[in-house]
Amino acid sequence: MSAVVRSSWMDDEVVALKKMATAFFEAEALPHRERWIEQKHVDREFWRKAGEVGLLCAAIPQEYGGGGGTIAHDLVVAQAAMELTEMGFGIGVSVHSGLVAHYLLTYGSEEQKLRWLPKMSSGEYIGAIAMTEPGGGSDLKSLRTTAIRTGDHFVVNGAKTFISNGMQADLVVLVVRTDPSAGTRGFSLLVLETAGAQGYRVGRVLDKVGLRSQDTAELFFDDVRVPTANLLGQEGQGYAYAIKQLAHERVLIADGAVAVAEAALAETVAYTKARNAFGAPLFDMQNTRFELAQCAILTRTTRVFVDHCLEARLRGELDAPTASIAKAHATEVQCEVIDRCVQLFGGYGYMLEYPIARRYADARVQKIYAGANEVMKELIARSL
Repeated sequence: MSAVVRSSWMDDEVVALKKMATAFFEAEALPHRERWIEQKHVDREFWRKAGEVGLLCAAIPQEYGGGGGTIAHDLVVAQAAMELTEMGFGIGVSVHSGLVAHYLLTYGSEEQKLRWLPKMSSGEYIGAIAMTEPGGGSDLKSLRTTAIRTGDHFVVNGAKTFISNGMQADLVVLVVRTDPSAGTRGFSLLVLETAGAQGYRVGRVLDKVGLRSQDTAELFFDDVRVPTANLLGQEGQGYAYAIKQLAHERVLIADGAVAVAEAALAETVAYTKARNAFGAPLFDMQNTRFELAQCAILTRTTRVFVDHCLEARLRGELDAPTASIAKAHATEVQCEVIDRCVQLFGGYGYMLEYPIARRYADARVQKIYAGANEVMKELIARSL
């Protein structure tokens, strides 16, 4: 059987987009991978080229500059990138198109959508979302960055960390406390346009174990003035908005996790058939075949469940506990499958010149961000 199957939610148009995206990433991303790893971010020119060919904000309506598709179109662009060894979340497109653009589309006013989404779709603007802080990540309620209304501005003070696209971001969706005394009812979303923002500072571009070409930074806010016109949605609803969008983010991560596991399995099958050990192909050994069979069981069954979740998401019916199950399970499977595959590559599996080693380093964080898997289990348990 094929290691990768066509999902039920992929029609011919979606499949064609994935093929085009794969060709684009092979031509415009892979040749620059080592340099991007060294500089810890993707070139600006890459974003503009991706925008020109329609790979950014593919699910955003055409009236806002997007591709006019559904989240299925965003998903296959991300899949195409992630299947090409460290090029998926490692280039930040999923955060830009799959998360930030959808916050703006869902909660933005007509004026805000017309102002920001076309620039995101073209690659002129790079988007980020700043939620995690030095003292709080998965525990969203502990966030301390404040934005106090003063006249026609909010004054923002605080710090954010682990922010994907943070160093280059032109547009940052901030999760802040606009009323520190109101608990979760005091959270709001603000959109910061970073150009010329006084008091806004990018700290370190962080040195990560994996996803090394991805721009991941610390952000600092010292009396940063953000116009009240940049409030996203209703004041005091930011916590509810973030929780709802986290369910969307988690199923995107689940799909990416399965895509990477499928690609790792395909690479390992090919390697073990080509690699000889003790006078025969490694694939002919019973242990190798059983290990690969177990990987196939894990990836195929997880793919079926994640596809079920994606179909529900496309219908607008995916609930938060199910998204949490998908994220927790798929990322655990991703790490287990890749670990088994590394073992079958032997010493070569530990060499970064081999894609499987880069996949191994990149995969681990998937069990942490968008809510650690331990938090996913707590959320799941609450629904039982």
